[in-house]
Formats: sequence, C-alpha cells, structure tokens
Amino acid sequence: MPDSSAEVVVIGAGPGGLAAAATLAREGVRAVVLERAGSVGASWRGHYDRLHLHTVRWLSGLPGLPIPRREGRWVSRDGLVRYLELYAQHHRLDVRTRTEVTRLSRRGTSWRVETSRGDWTAAGVVVATGYNRVPHLPAWPGRESFRGALLHSSAYGTGAAFAGRDVLVVGAGNSGAEIAVDLVEHGAARVRVSIRTPPNVVRRTVAGLLPTQLVSIALRRLPLPVSDALARATARLTVGDLSRFGLPRPARGIYTQMIRDRQIPIIDVGFIAALRAGKLEIVPAVEGFEANVVILRDGRRVAPEVVVAATGFRAGLDGLLGGLGILAADGSPVVHGARTSPLAPDLHLLGFTNPPTGNLRELALDARRVARALRASLAPRTRAGTSPSPGVSIHREAGPSR
Repeated sequence: MPDSSAEVVVIGAGPGGLAAAATLAREGVRAVVLERAGSVGASWRGHYDRLHLHTVRWLSGLPGLPIPRREGRWVSRDGLVRYLELYAQHHRLDVRTRTEVTRLSRRGTSWRVETSRGDWTAAGVVVATGYNRVPHLPAWPGRESFRGALLHSSAYGTGAAFAGRDVLVVGAGNSGAEIAVDLVEHGAARVRVSIRTPPNVVRRTVAGLLPTQLVSIALRRLPLPVSDALARATARLTVGDLSRFGLPRPARGIYTQMIRDRQIPIIDVGFIAALRAGKLEIVPAVEGFEANVVILRDGRRVAPEVVVAATGFRAGLDGLLGGLGILAADGSPVVHGARTSPLAPDLHLLGFTNPPTGNLRELALDARRVARALRASLAPRTRAGTSPSPGVSIHREAGPSR
C-alpha cells in the first residue's frame, strides 16, 4: 500500500490534538489527525461521572471556538465531550479514528508515521496523546493475592456501585480526592484516603467568587518564593489548618510543589467539608497487600472491601518516541510546545505539562505557538516545491464521524 501524505500529522484527537489541527489550518498548513480510539476526546469519555473542570468555562476554550455558555461555569465531563465534538465539526478537521500510530521515524527531510491502517509521510508531526494515556498501577508486594476488589481510577464510574461498602482510595491527587467525596455522597460505609506525600489544598474559588485559576495566572511570573508565600497566606485564610484531620501542611509551597515536583494541589470540591465532618479518614501510604488486608507504611493493617488506585497515568511515549533521543529517563519529553530537538526537527509535543494556570488554557496557547513554528519551518520547503503531495480529503475510518 503506498504511503498517504500530509503536511502535518497530528497524533491524538483530544483537546491538544484538535487545537493543534485547528490552529495549523488557520496558518494555512494542512493537517490530518490520527486517533487510536473511535471518537474524539476518548480519554475524557472514560473519566468518572462527577468530573467537572476546575478551570472556568471562559478560560478553558480552544482556539477559534469558545465553550458554549450553556455548559455552565464549571464544565462537566459530558459537556466537554460535547464541546470537543462541536469543535472538530466547526473547524472541519480531518480526523481519522481507529488509527493507532505505532512508530515514528525520520526519512530524509520528512517523517514516516507507521499506523495500524497504513503509513503516512509528513513534513511535520505533533504528538498530542497527553499524560493520561496509560493507567499506572503500582507493583505493590502481594497485590495479586488481595481478595478484595482492586481497580484503577480509570475504571471508576460512580460511587453508587459502592454504597454500603468499606473503600480505600489510594492517591492524593484531584482524582483521588473527588472519588473519595463521590463515595461519601453515595453512601459508602467507610472511606479512607491513603496519602504518601501531603498535598497542598486550595479552594476552587476565593471567597466563592474569584476563580483560583485567575490567581494562578496573576502569580505565575513572580519568583517562586513570593508566589508560594502569597498562595500560603490565601490558603491559611480560605482552607485553614487541616493537620488535626491528618493533613499536615506540606514542606514545599503550592507553586514549588507544582513546578518542581509536578504535584498539582487538591482543588476542593467537597473534600475539605467531608474531612472536617469526619466522613473521610486519612491514612499513610500503602506498602503492600496480604490476602484480605492492606499494609500501610506505619505497620497498620486495614481490611477494605474495595481499593481504588488513583495512582495516575503514564504518557507511554517509549514505544513511539523511544528511539529518537528526546525522552528523559522518566519517559517524559525533554522539549515541549514550540521548542523542538535537533534530533527530531519539526516534531512537536503538546499537552505534556501540568500548569498551575489551567491545562486547557495552556494547550490553547501552546497550540498557537506550535502552528506558527511549523508554518515558519515548512514554508521554505513549500516555496521550493518539496512539500508532500496535496492534503488528504476529509475521510473517517470505521467508527462515528466527529
């Protein structure tokens, strides 16, 4: 089968990939989006039912189309999926679903993109598969012997399935905190939250009015010690001291923890109230499993019926990019956004940061930068007549049109 060709191949039809394709089109660059799932926004469709954005609607839209007002101030999971579908249709993006990219390799001045449905040749590539690609379940000792139910947060839908049961949630990120609240609200008999490193906790709004996201945007350019001090003062007034409930104040400030440790604070959507009301119990980190018990770091043994591992995801880029020399030892990319590596010219990575100012907002900004960078890089080749053959027509593989 002969190669298909495009000026740019975008890998992933989530918010980052769709934003990249739309901004490339506005810069006059033809792009095709390859998505391994059967629809756009596939990772968002799999999140738990109660999920809402922690960023306000009007700062979460992608380039060229705001999120409709009907989706409310804090957009729901389903509301964001509706928006992504609308976004792809509005910009008439060429999305090829059920097409998994398996390998990238450099061929002269172009990229060879190998997929489950044939290969592509492209002058540029944007990888926008995101952090939440591969669920991460720690290899706890004795995990396979556990007689209770053990599931990753990616398989969690609603707390209604666990009413009346004893549940241990492992992980102090936003998913773990929200799942714990969801379990409480749906009548779980007991909810414990296992925490390894104490997180910072912030309100979603200050005084119920000012979104915390706006505060982060205002503070982002200040020196870290100054940002930390201001954020800590705000948290002292709005959150208070949670140490008597099992959550001591972290040694690192909010912004230092985010930037240096890549640990996002818990954005409160009911967690603080449940903790103060005694409906949540904080316990130490999980060290292992043994038949029907979970062993904690302090030596305690607890016997939950269900363990929900909100232990995060991995980007899973090794198979795709591992041979290109652009991944750090932990598998994260060493370049991002408009920056590229000399080892991989015209290959951009988008959506692999956890910014304090809102992931969708930063995706939109980075997508514009990436599109401008690719336009500038590809233009000389276009003028010289060495660009790939004309762009593909809009076509959808098996699965719903998006």
